[in-house]
Amino acid sequence: MRANIPATKTNLLRTKKTLALTLEGYELLDEKRRLLMAELTATIDIVDKQQRSLEEALFKAYHTIDKAVVVMGKRKLEELALSIDIKSNITISQKRIMGVHIPSIKLEITDNLPCYGPVGVSLYADEAISDFKEILVLIAQLAEKKIALFRIAKEVQKTIRKVNALEKIHIPFFKDTLKYITDTLEEESRESFSMLKLIKERLGR
Repeated sequence: MRANIPATKTNLLRTKKTLALTLEGYELLDEKRRLLMAELTATIDIVDKQQRSLEEALFKAYHTIDKAVVVMGKRKLEELALSIDIKSNITISQKRIMGVHIPSIKLEITDNLPCYGPVGVSLYADEAISDFKEILVLIAQLAEKKIALFRIAKEVQKTIRKVNALEKIHIPFFKDTLKYITDTLEEESRESFSMLKLIKERLGR
């Protein structure tokens, strides 16, 4: 497949320039694809580790809650939960990596202590509160990386489509066009040379 254009030197130079730019764009996009794939793989590993850490933290926290219920009773523990004054503030900013907007999530937890007196309160309750505060931090970290993962994966798909389009459609198209123009100009040059030689021979008689 080639462009249906006249085989002229102007079109030859124009096609050479377009092909060079297309090849340069292909190399840049292919490099971007490799970098994005590396970033995607690294992010997948991080998400997997954070997911496991969160699951382990949740298991530990709920196990601690069960212990607190045994020691204090469910009713008293519920009353204690209502007295806890803990506030959280989330700040979300964006950073750009290889054309992808990656979120940066910052979680701040503020304790207004003391929330309750020490009398009749199990240490398991204090431990559970500490555990769930840590869980909030882990959830924010996991959310940050999961959003990044989805956005990087989407950009990888877009980049792969562009790379494939250049490799399988545009580059072969311009190469075929360049070959057609080159071959046609060379053929015309040979014909002109043969014609000129024939004219010289006739004039020399």
